[in-house]
Amino acid sequence: QVQLVESGGGLVQAGGSLRLSCAASGRTFGSYAMGWFRQAPGKAREFVAAINWSGDSTHYTDSVKGRFTISRDNAKNTLYLQMNSLKPEDTADYYCAAAKRPYTTTYYDYPSWGQGTQVTVSS
Repeated sequence: QVQLVESGGGLVQAGGSLRLSCAASGRTFGSYAMGWFRQAPGKAREFVAAINWSGDSTHYTDSVKGRFTISRDNAKNTLYLQMNSLKPEDTADYYCAAAKRPYTTTYYDYPSWGQGTQVTVSS
């Protein structure tokens, strides 16, 4: 399985931006579909965005469309989530996940997970 480590979280004011990164170990990163999920305190983990192995197909949950962009650099074994126009409701722990299958929006389809990075958006 691929090992994943997220970074880039922090505290930002509403309207601001953050860029999350997810570094993957191993030489097979390019064969994995990747996803970003988030979990707010007291809430279930929810899908945010996903990208296929080559990076030419993406999918977003409605609440982040037009504000977040998922991308990947297979040469650097890294997944990104550019988050713009952040809102207080985006506050959560953000997780990247990997799956050797077409991407889905369902967290249990992803067997590999990072430890998460915290994003806090103040109003």
